[in-house]
Amino acid sequence: MLKIIAPYTLPIDKIIRLLKTNKKGLTSKEAEKRLKKYGPNEIEKKKKISPLMIFLSQFNTILVWILLFAVAVSFILDEKVDAIVIIIILVFNAVFGFIQEYRAEKSIEALKKLTALQAKVLRDNEIKNVLASEIVPGDVIILNEGDKVPADARLIECDGLTVVESSLTGESTPVRKLLKVFNEKTILPERRNMVYSGTNVVEGKAKAIVTATGMNTEIGKIAGMIQEIKEEQTPLQKKLKDLGKFLAVGTIIAALVVFIFGLIKGGKFIDMLLTSVALAVAAIPEGLPAVVTISLALAIQRLIKRNALIRKLPSVETLGSTTVICTDKTGTLTMDKMKVLKVYANRNLMLISDETVKKSKLLFEIGALCNNAYAQKKKMYGDPTEIALLESAKMLNIKKDELEKNHPRLKEVPFNSERKFMATLHKIHGKHFLYVKGAPDVILKKCNKVYVDGKITKLTNKERKDIIDVIDECSDNALRVLGFAFKETNKHDDVKDLVFVGLQAMRDPPRPGVKESIKKCKQAGIRVVMITGDYVGTAVAIGREIGICGKALTGEDLQKIDVLAKIVDEVSIYARVNPSDKLKIVDALKKKGHVVAMTGDGVNDAPALKKADIGIAMGITGTDVAKEASKMILVDDNFNSIVATIEEGRGIFNNIRKFVGYLLSSNIAEVMIIFLASLFGWPLPLIAIQILWINLITDGPPAVALGLDEADKDVMKQKPRNPKENIITKAFWLRIVLISTIITGMVLAIFRYYVNVDAVKAQTMAFTLLILLELINVYVIRGHYTDELFSNKYLTISIIVSILLQFVLLYTSLNKVFKVTPLNLLDWVYLISATAILALFGVVIDKVVDKISLANHTDKIKNI
Repeated sequence: MLKIIAPYTLPIDKIIRLLKTNKKGLTSKEAEKRLKKYGPNEIEKKKKISPLMIFLSQFNTILVWILLFAVAVSFILDEKVDAIVIIIILVFNAVFGFIQEYRAEKSIEALKKLTALQAKVLRDNEIKNVLASEIVPGDVIILNEGDKVPADARLIECDGLTVVESSLTGESTPVRKLLKVFNEKTILPERRNMVYSGTNVVEGKAKAIVTATGMNTEIGKIAGMIQEIKEEQTPLQKKLKDLGKFLAVGTIIAALVVFIFGLIKGGKFIDMLLTSVALAVAAIPEGLPAVVTISLALAIQRLIKRNALIRKLPSVETLGSTTVICTDKTGTLTMDKMKVLKVYANRNLMLISDETVKKSKLLFEIGALCNNAYAQKKKMYGDPTEIALLESAKMLNIKKDELEKNHPRLKEVPFNSERKFMATLHKIHGKHFLYVKGAPDVILKKCNKVYVDGKITKLTNKERKDIIDVIDECSDNALRVLGFAFKETNKHDDVKDLVFVGLQAMRDPPRPGVKESIKKCKQAGIRVVMITGDYVGTAVAIGREIGICGKALTGEDLQKIDVLAKIVDEVSIYARVNPSDKLKIVDALKKKGHVVAMTGDGVNDAPALKKADIGIAMGITGTDVAKEASKMILVDDNFNSIVATIEEGRGIFNNIRKFVGYLLSSNIAEVMIIFLASLFGWPLPLIAIQILWINLITDGPPAVALGLDEADKDVMKQKPRNPKENIITKAFWLRIVLISTIITGMVLAIFRYYVNVDAVKAQTMAFTLLILLELINVYVIRGHYTDELFSNKYLTISIIVSILLQFVLLYTSLNKVFKVTPLNLLDWVYLISATAILALFGVVIDKVVDKISLANHTDKIKNI
């Protein structure tokens, strides 16, 4: 690829020589040759995963593999009904997971708006409009106000060119460009002789020679960084994977023990194989993947109502374990819009909202007239600083278009980086006045008089010093200050002996509600870290205002630090950083064991968004690159919505823990029933198809309903969950084992009681009792988290539906398929009595385990 290293360090003639071009541009023939040789000016898109691969990935878990093995064995042994039921459950889970992931992938177009659609170039010594993708190194591009820069380029002519680069650098202030050569150590935001692909021209015009296209542009490099970052599994995925391995190993061992022990005792090979398959089906909570998927999908729907769009299902839970939020400043914490906050006039420094500001009408008139921004169809266009001046004037009902009718502009001295001021000559009531605005120190030096309360007096040294003190005070608070002056003259360049009128101090202010959101994050044990490309003084001032306090480092400081992880917990603000610095920060935090959320909207945020545990992009101001790299998008660009999503995420993990505990206690009981009956030499209390039915009506609707439980009211006053903590803790395991033991004992007891009278009825009683006990177990598990047992109406409905389904199975022709028989009234008395016993024991177990946990509260709890 034809490219130049550090073009901002080279003089224009050397760049022309290296790129084998000239100021008149390339010929069409040469451009065509280069396009074939170097390729189009486009970002290479990572190969997308096909819908088929997304679907097949739903089957890529060890639990599903075991169930598929059970399907194969069932078909071999001609147990087709069992096999078909297992397949239906697996396919349902796969289809549901596929739909959610496929929709998420299709919801965002990959990197499609990275470059302008068309651009103006000089070819064959004339201006031509070409597709941006056809631009090649050496092309001379022409830039005007409103254009999107199509490629990285070195300026060769520049007339007041101002470019907004916030999407790339993170800085909200437009950059005034110039032709000066810079040294090699100059950081990207300060390479003012360069323009970069994807940034926007807000003022002026220029010509530039293209130095890099496609993946060699700054945007292209960032896109490459994104593609190189491997996606890591979320904490939930890791925990479910560990749980799956644990269950799989336990299942295989238990099945082998039963199979071998049965053969040793003289059992038939086929009977023992069927028993082992039944045990495997009992051990595996085949509903777990579906329940997790559905619960997360329902949570996503709730989050959409709270203005958060989740792109990856497991990312919902990650929010709940977040310990650090790394946030960009511009457009995320702030409004990405300059706003006048303070005014100095008539020897007073005032807030823009003060009533006394109305006495400073001349100051705002100068700001509106000495200004090239304009309003059109209720929208402002132009330099953000000048737009801020029009907005401040509008507060006093001063409108530029109306002013210009009575105060027409005759001539203008445009702003440039050398003179640092702008001047406009106006005709006002038959007289000529020069209005001037610019850098306050420059304006002040050109003044010898001062305008106070409608009168012009001499500007004394003391007053000059007072004004300088005000400028310094505003600058210390990271406010950008402009000075304003006037003079009665008919010469547009007579910029001396001016009358000083006042100052307007502006800044990109914090978003409303951000300060309160950061306070809530602190209460929840979550640290907020600001990462910005802006100046350190501005970053610290904003941080102080919204409650982000702590050590501040610059990108230059980061280059000198070998091991950032050593001090990363002490730093709350990073300023003047580049994309690789952001990656370094996120990586250091993750090495310290933090679960990192990264918010941002710019192209420069994208690599860190992808590297973070959960990347959060802005929906309105966010670039396509940032959205593509993220796992979550804030629809309303509101930092406050993050707090709501974290609250939801914490509630989700508790719900997952509830239904995992519920499913495990139920399935362990099923395994123990099969396992112990085999060891005792009894007939099987349950067959495979009955176990599948149990798991279908007890693991399905009730478990999903548990996922709809609302988060605890105090969930945002708790510290973040340890990311290393497993779904099931030691105390929870104890609760599960005790509940499983009671269920196992009661089912085996009732089976043994009936088996000598009627084997089919004994199996029916064991089958029905197990369903009732598992349904009661939902309330036993849930009772640990809430005293309001019937507050979840969906859970109550699901329990009733499950019981009705069991009645349908028992008293219709379905009983032949499931090999059961109808039960009489006395049978139901026994069954209801047994469920009441479990409910009573459940309360006792909860109190006993809580006492044990409390006694060991200061000990380190070992997780399994």
